[in-house]
Amino acid sequence: MKKEIQATDVSLDQTFSMYKNKFKALADERRLHILHEITEAGEVCVCDLSEKLHLPQSKLSYHLKILVDANLIHKETQGTWSYYRLNHDEMNHLLSEELCCLFRK
Repeated sequence: MKKEIQATDVSLDQTFSMYKNKFKALADERRLHILHEITEAGEVCVCDLSEKLHLPQSKLSYHLKILVDANLIHKETQGTWSYYRLNHDEMNHLLSEELCCLFRK
């Protein structure tokens, strides 16, 4: 059963740039640890991540922003705290056969 990919009117350069940013976000070991912790917890507060990963909140915020900008995680602010959860649709898309279609003949 072949899965059809929805075509959008996006240039090839824009598509490559989008994937470059996503893979660049994944190419850092700290960010992979962050993604793992978020995956394990389902949703996690930045304060808990800071303690668990032994990262100052400023460095953690830097890495979280990269992951949010790459659309790999979602951020929700509740009061003074930010909570993060995995963007399952985006992660599943990156880990699927859909991406390889850009490089098939």
